[in-house]
Amino acid sequence: MIVARTESQLRVSLPKGLRIGFVPTMGALHKGHLSLIEIAKQNTDFVVVSIFVNPLQFSAGEDFDKYPRVLDQDISLLEAANVDLLFAPDSEAIYPNGQVVTESAGELGTHFEGESRPGHFDGMLTVVKRLMDLVRPDVAVFGQKDAQQVALVRELLKHEKIAGKQVELGVGPTLREDSGLALSSRNRYLSASERQIAGTISKGLFAANGSGSREEALSRAKAAIHPEARLEYLELVDEGFQPVKSDFQGKALMIVACKVGTTRLIDNHMVEIEREA
Repeated sequence: MIVARTESQLRVSLPKGLRIGFVPTMGALHKGHLSLIEIAKQNTDFVVVSIFVNPLQFSAGEDFDKYPRVLDQDISLLEAANVDLLFAPDSEAIYPNGQVVTESAGELGTHFEGESRPGHFDGMLTVVKRLMDLVRPDVAVFGQKDAQQVALVRELLKHEKIAGKQVELGVGPTLREDSGLALSSRNRYLSASERQIAGTISKGLFAANGSGSREEALSRAKAAIHPEARLEYLELVDEGFQPVKSDFQGKALMIVACKVGTTRLIDNHMVEIEREA
């Protein structure tokens, strides 16, 4: 596996004439990331993974300084996964003109995660656009666990070409621990007791399926989530990430954010709302 740390090293390492897949990450890799790499491998000829903890997507008081950085461990995982190239730049390589936000998430970026983490999505889109400008992929793969992020990246790619080409978006399903807890780099912050509490977040999402109304779905979900998983938001949204109305019927995405101890966790699951005849 090639390891590039600067733009120039990346440039000379990228192949010409091959279809490039790209999986951007912040490191602390787990099976969820590896599943995204598999999707990239199945759809392209050459896979690039980036590891960069992006300061622009952390709000004041968040865990940027303590975010897990385990590069040697990550490299071993990527080598075992037969990744072709790891791009592990420092901040200067990504932001040579200083850490300036250049992308806007618009109105969608102000709701849910955007409301809880002001500026998060502007910073996320800024680094995603910058990384794609550098890697110039044909396919970029993201995880469904970060559903709002996926929606915003889809909008970015719909309206902007990267190095003159339309980048395809791949979305990998959420992988879970045996308890149902969605895999996340932040799970390592949880104590044993907190992990049990966090496992009820997905139970709430699953309990909502088959409800007869929006209100029933939200009520079922809330009742199944442990009270020590402190809710920041719990909502049912449509494809445009707008809350569904009380008379909604069909499939909607249930999204949730909770704090367990000091660890903030998000999850989502597609829920069927169907009134009995």
